[in-house]
Amino acid sequence: MEEAKNTPEGAPAESYKVVGVRFKRAGKIYYFDPDNLDLQVDQEVIVETARGLEYGTVKIGPKEVPASEITPPLKKVIRAASAKDRAQYLENKEKEAHAFRICLEKIKQHGLEMKLIDVEYTFDRCKVIFYFTADGRVDFRELVKDLAAVFRTRIELRQIGVRDEAKMLGGLGPCGRALCCATFLGEFDPVSIKMAKEQNLSLNPTKISGICGRLMCCLKFESETYRESSQVLPTVGSKVEYQGQEAVVVQINMLKETLVIQLAEGEPFEVPLGEVNF
Repeated sequence: MEEAKNTPEGAPAESYKVVGVRFKRAGKIYYFDPDNLDLQVDQEVIVETARGLEYGTVKIGPKEVPASEITPPLKKVIRAASAKDRAQYLENKEKEAHAFRICLEKIKQHGLEMKLIDVEYTFDRCKVIFYFTADGRVDFRELVKDLAAVFRTRIELRQIGVRDEAKMLGGLGPCGRALCCATFLGEFDPVSIKMAKEQNLSLNPTKISGICGRLMCCLKFESETYRESSQVLPTVGSKVEYQGQEAVVVQINMLKETLVIQLAEGEPFEVPLGEVNF
């Protein structure tokens, strides 16, 4: 977590004027100093980053944020992207496709046990980043030498995990919709088996795992609601009152806001929460 700046007691917290810039479709949004530029949401810009100049899109318009949300020094937006910048960005995309094919050939030549996932040029072309997955460590020193000889720029090979692979490649989830990670999730939240238990889901790994093989990110979306509801709702096996009679809770359906209960005599049946006293 980013550290806040210390301020004198009673003094107003320092704030910064920022814009939020995203570099990839579902990438993380980073704050930059707009440097007195008149920027609008969805405007394309050139910004200064630790990797050099990058081409991004404004996703959060100019606003004031507290110092606690900033890690100084704040990098600046260099300029609004021009037609020339846009052309260079598109040319970089073409170069990335070419670099991908070259790297695949080199990996095959060296017989390396690695799967190439994506290639990325920095906007100023000072570096080419190759993303790959592998089951273990890979000695790619000779591969880097070959790639550097071909592209004559700095080469970086970055090993990523299966969740990052799914985010980069995209696909359809078990729900039939495009993957959350590839469409709108800027960052991965921790997901635990406890969340599945709280939502009364089957603990069968094939039912609660995404195409990456890890627990589905969407388990996180409703976990807080389920956790809060569980503190006020009766538990399975507890006794409640229904139409003046004592009943036992057999099942809870939080989404439908109903309970399945069973009276002393008879089969279990479903009733709305509002008709039960507990």
